[in-house]
Amino acid sequence: MNRVLELAILGLLMDRDHHGYEIRTHLKDRLSFGGNASFGSIYPAIARLEREGLIEVAAAAETRLGSFSTGSLSGERAALRSTRQASGLGRRGRKTYRITELGRAQFAERLSDPATLDDARSFSLRMALFRFLTPNARVTLLEHRRANLVARLREIRSNAANAELDTYARSVMEHGAKAVELDLAWIDECLATERTIAVPQNNQTIAQEAK
Repeated sequence: MNRVLELAILGLLMDRDHHGYEIRTHLKDRLSFGGNASFGSIYPAIARLEREGLIEVAAAAETRLGSFSTGSLSGERAALRSTRQASGLGRRGRKTYRITELGRAQFAERLSDPATLDDARSFSLRMALFRFLTPNARVTLLEHRRANLVARLREIRSNAANAELDTYARSVMEHGAKAVELDLAWIDECLATERTIAVPQNNQTIAQEAK
């Protein structure tokens, strides 16, 4: 869960800087990820990414004390609070974060690594971020996901053949098999599209050697 959440946060920051509340909102609205991602899990993930140097608080605009002069003490305090919040120095929820160059490199590595493609939730997130990958990398991930689904379908069908299952338990198994079959059909469609724009590996090697 932690690694998937971190990947989602890095993906959002690839587009532009965000503060914590925006990250929570976009996880749900753009990546369909926010249902179980609370601020209690998002801020620790942000802190980990910041410690690792993958993200940072956006640099604050330099200000002078004289710029807060409003003619009253209360007005100056209000202006100071507003500037701190806007520059990422106010309360935790309004810190504005941006991705670092190290973060961009780490994001690309994590996103394209099939070894971490461990469940449907992780794959759905990666699909939402596919625009950051090359066609060949997308094909690799789709093929890996397809292999996982084929293995899962084989397992479900094997379990459904268990003579000890009653009608209801077998019905649940059959429903699960149909769901996997639908996912497989979707993956096959995606693969057909991506393969038309992917560079064949042998051609890719020749091109690299020519350089």
